[in-house]
Amino acid sequence: MPESTTIRPRPKLFSRSGLFRRKSFEGPDESGPGGLPRTMGLWQLVSLSLGGLVGAGVFSLAGVVANQQAGPGVMISFLIAIIASSAAALCYAEFAGLIPRAGSAYTYSYAALGEIAGWLIGWDLLLEYTAIVAVVAIAVSGYLSYVVEQVGLDLPSWMLGAPGTGPGHRVDLFAALLCLLLAFVLSRGSKQSARFETALVVIKLAIVALVVVAGAFHISAGNFSPFLPYGIGGAVAGAATTFFAVYGYDAMTAAAEESVEAKRLLPKAIIVSLAIAAVIYLLVSIVLVGMQRYDQIDVHSPFSSALAAVGLAGLGTVVAVGGILGITTSAFANMLAVSRIWFAMSRDGLLPRYFARTHPRRRVPTRVIWPVGIGSAVIAGFLPIKEAADLTNIGILAAFIVVSIAVVVLRRTRPDLPRSFRTPWVPFVPLVGVAFAVWLIANLDVLTWLRFAAWMVLGLVVYALFGFRNSAENPERKEA
Repeated sequence: MPESTTIRPRPKLFSRSGLFRRKSFEGPDESGPGGLPRTMGLWQLVSLSLGGLVGAGVFSLAGVVANQQAGPGVMISFLIAIIASSAAALCYAEFAGLIPRAGSAYTYSYAALGEIAGWLIGWDLLLEYTAIVAVVAIAVSGYLSYVVEQVGLDLPSWMLGAPGTGPGHRVDLFAALLCLLLAFVLSRGSKQSARFETALVVIKLAIVALVVVAGAFHISAGNFSPFLPYGIGGAVAGAATTFFAVYGYDAMTAAAEESVEAKRLLPKAIIVSLAIAAVIYLLVSIVLVGMQRYDQIDVHSPFSSALAAVGLAGLGTVVAVGGILGITTSAFANMLAVSRIWFAMSRDGLLPRYFARTHPRRRVPTRVIWPVGIGSAVIAGFLPIKEAADLTNIGILAAFIVVSIAVVVLRRTRPDLPRSFRTPWVPFVPLVGVAFAVWLIANLDVLTWLRFAAWMVLGLVVYALFGFRNSAENPERKEA
């Protein structure tokens, strides 16, 4: 008679062995051979976070919000945004100390809520971070064009912008080349790229300090009246705009696996960097509206116009250089983040494992870095900045919501886990972060929702055809 065999029942789709299987919190240290080396100390992590936190908000958004929404009340706008961002930051800090691995919100949601949640957030962030890199590169290109004009060079119009952004424009060459340059720097190794980012951040903060100190001597008390020309509603609406300047710490958490003493240093780096950014944004707001009346601020070059108004026009070029450096550090932080998320998803089997292999000598995921660099270069070179920017906001906010909810869920389901940092006042603090993010998402336009929905549907198709079957957490794969 034929030998009997035991047929194992297939795992149920909607179960802990199906869509809701989870990545282990107690997994092995993956920074050994073939992994990412732990080379970043506290201040390199803080610099990486500040690279994302202090950028367009200083050199652009503060002036736009003051002029169009809040007047001198822009200080209140930043204060509200910082409080809301801090709620999410404290949730990220708990997870960063709990799971010091590459992937940020993707890894956190995978471990806390299940594979389908992790996949959706990871897939979402692949597009969001890549688009952010492109948006930032386009902004840097604008500053570079200004500096080039100041030194008297006349560049051909075909290279100065994406099609449709001006007469004769064919490609934003500066923006595309910057994306490729950042990919090259990242491919050289985590230690070298961290030094590059730290150097740029130090120079940027020095320029910001110079501008703030110089401007402080020209503050006029009369410029603060009326303090709320658009009412308190204007200041609250301005908080929605400024919020997008104060969430850069999330990109730093994607590099958790490259931090020494990650469980101790990552939460500290998040809190320290957000505190420094908060002080910078409040000082910048005070000096900006103190130098020039809010309704006279040039939204295209806020600090340059304000400095010119008080007889310091010579500092305009310095501000432009600061803008280039400041916004470049943001692009760098976000490119690092997307490359580490892609790497983590590939190592988990949700994307092809080909991309999870690091360079044998430099030990960085070059197979991911270059596709990200090329993809962001194409977006930056051929899409107008508004269309590129529309791809970014909703995904980051979705990640904030999921991470905040996951903290509450884990406190109930896994209270035993050793936490090096604990989010205070749970569930109140996470719910503040969720409420603010939901409010912002609800105010995004329909086209943004449609693009987001289309990308997520594509992601579900990829997961159904590839990720679900090839996942490292698939019980059938483990038994094979």
